[in-house]
Amino acid sequence: MIKEMRRKDREIFNDGIEEVLINGEYGTLATTGEDGYPYIVPLNYVYYNKSLYFHSAKEGYKLQNIERDAKISFCVVTSTEVLPSEFSTKYKSVIASGVASQVTDDLKDIILLQFVDKYSHDFLDEGKKYIEKAKDRVKVIKINIQHLTGKARR
Repeated sequence: MIKEMRRKDREIFNDGIEEVLINGEYGTLATTGEDGYPYIVPLNYVYYNKSLYFHSAKEGYKLQNIERDAKISFCVVTSTEVLPSEFSTKYKSVIASGVASQVTDDLKDIILLQFVDKYSHDFLDEGKKYIEKAKDRVKVIKINIQHLTGKARR
């Protein structure tokens, strides 16, 4: 169930949300563990064609959780600045809820190249070679976004 945002005065929309998703360095992925407890892990991601993507080893706890229950939540926070004298913090954040699924075929190569472009832009040629060597050892997961909220304290 998606709850309505309490601080409507801090809500950000379309372009503001996309700016956070495009420029964020990392996000935190929340899945549900087999014991029913949340499992949250920070990871690199890319935002491409209105979806979020992350890569992973071929096996692991987060992938087991997604296989059992593909519903996830993903959070990105940027532009943080602690304001000690105001007992507050400036920030921009986005929370995405959606369903995760594995990406294969040509889209996998496209997304891996998006990672190289985002995180190693000055090394595109080397990155393409790295993708060719490493792509069979990784999974790429797509988050089909079903709900997005954005919030900022400016």
